Amino acid sequence: MKVFVINAGQVFAHSGGLFNNTLTSWTVEFLDRKGMDYQVININDDFDPMAEVERFKWADLVIYHSPIWWFQVPNRLKKYIDDVFTAGHQNGMYASDGRSRKNPAINYGTGGLMQGKKYMVTTSWNAPETAFTLPGEFFEQHSVDEGVLFGFHKMNQFVGMDRVPGFHFHDLEKNATEERLANYRHDYLRHLEATITFEKQLS
Repeated sequence: MKVFVINAGQVFAHSGGLFNNTLTSWTVEFLDRKGMDYQVININDDFDPMAEVERFKWADLVIYHSPIWWFQVPNRLKKYIDDVFTAGHQNGMYASDGRSRKNPAINYGTGGLMQGKKYMVTTSWNAPETAFTLPGEFFEQHSVDEGVLFGFHKMNQFVGMDRVPGFHFHDLEKNATEERLANYRHDYLRHLEATITFEKQLS
């Protein structure tokens, strides 16, 4: 299995992208231990959109590591996606929006060319997990995937990729103790192990 890891821990204002740098290192160390073929990009670096398209086409699994800023992915990751996915139009990522002029009311979002490829997204938050789960709290009991990431998932579906379960890290500003980070590392690596094992069995 070939894995493309996207580190979206953007350096901006008070954010240094440190947690997502650490998270990316956890992923890379895991892939090294497994002897897997992988590539990594840091979205702070300059990139060639056409070359990045080739990485998406090369990969069996794309792993996005992204913080959430103001309930969206960071602006540099959005620019990366805008530039790279646009360069992928009729270049192996998607052919069209899937509709025909004969009946333009149906089949929107079915023109992707990345069928058989998978993606996983992790997110990191200042918000505690309870903000998503408790009645009366901020996110009104909508999960990360059903709420803030809904459009992100549709974006990947548009180019034909299938989602595998992601992993979300909460309360990382006010409560990022060494013990919590160690527990998160353990739980994330177990999640990654289960995901990779399952996907290998399917291939």
